[in-house]
Amino acid sequence: MSASLLAEPPTGSSQRSIASARLHSTMAAARLSFTWLGVRKSLTTEQKNQAADSFGAEGKFLSAGKKLLDTSHPAFKAVTAIKGRCQSYWRAVSLPYPEPGIRLIRQQAIRDFDKQIGSFREELTAAVEELDRHYADLRSAARRRLGGLFDPRDYPVSLIGLFGIEHEYPSVEPPSYLRQLNPELYEQECQRMQARFDEAVRLAEQAFTEELSKLVEHLSDRLSGGVDGKSKVFRDSAVTHLTEFFERFGALNVRSNDQLEDLVHRARQILGGVEPQHLRASSSLRQRLVTQLAGVQSSLDGLMVDRPRRSIIRPSQGKHS
Repeated sequence: MSASLLAEPPTGSSQRSIASARLHSTMAAARLSFTWLGVRKSLTTEQKNQAADSFGAEGKFLSAGKKLLDTSHPAFKAVTAIKGRCQSYWRAVSLPYPEPGIRLIRQQAIRDFDKQIGSFREELTAAVEELDRHYADLRSAARRRLGGLFDPRDYPVSLIGLFGIEHEYPSVEPPSYLRQLNPELYEQECQRMQARFDEAVRLAEQAFTEELSKLVEHLSDRLSGGVDGKSKVFRDSAVTHLTEFFERFGALNVRSNDQLEDLVHRARQILGGVEPQHLRASSSLRQRLVTQLAGVQSSLDGLMVDRPRRSIIRPSQGKHS
């Protein structure tokens, strides 16, 4: 093969195949799950019939439930906030994978991921202990608010142990024993695994493209003129969220789409060195950024329309299931 052929850049499909192989060799599957107390419960048939009578309706056509605890209580909100931050962290350090509940994280980041999830778990334990100290008051408040719908059997003795965060690293590889037991099925599983990583590449491209488009659109909207030519009020987060995106893209980029990389680079250059206070102080700077970001947004719109679709390879019908 000539040197000129070797120097040719990979085509779009081969570039994605290379990216898929890179994901397979450098990423690990991670699953995050939660144990969480349910605070809503459906009414019994008798209770629904009583409620329906007040409206002159039939109970079987009424759907109704009751809220067992006040989730707006500061102690309960503190518990819920930890779950939200844990989920946000998991998504920030990972890429999507076409299997429910699983995302891909860098193998080199597993130690840090373990440590951070462990920290969230410790926070949750402390927050649940604090919530449990308010549990009697919350239950008394529920008794007052629910009236005849209150049922002490709906309430556990304690909230300790009813909230939890778990994580694991499930295997996404075909079981090795299939190679000997059933080579044909093993090959099918290998193809399915490869197709899932191909799909993971597409999902990563899609997620990055849509997130960048949303952030650019939001910032452009905040920078554009408002009523009577006055600039709109915008928060620092309109800029900082974009800079955080650039960092995350650099860490998790699968390098499968040159167009996307170029657009991220262009957006980063446009915002290079720009601070929120600069934008508040200079209308000419705001207008220049709006014009430049419009070009990026237009290209992103085209990229989202043109993005390829892939199909998951499944075992042939009539064979092994």
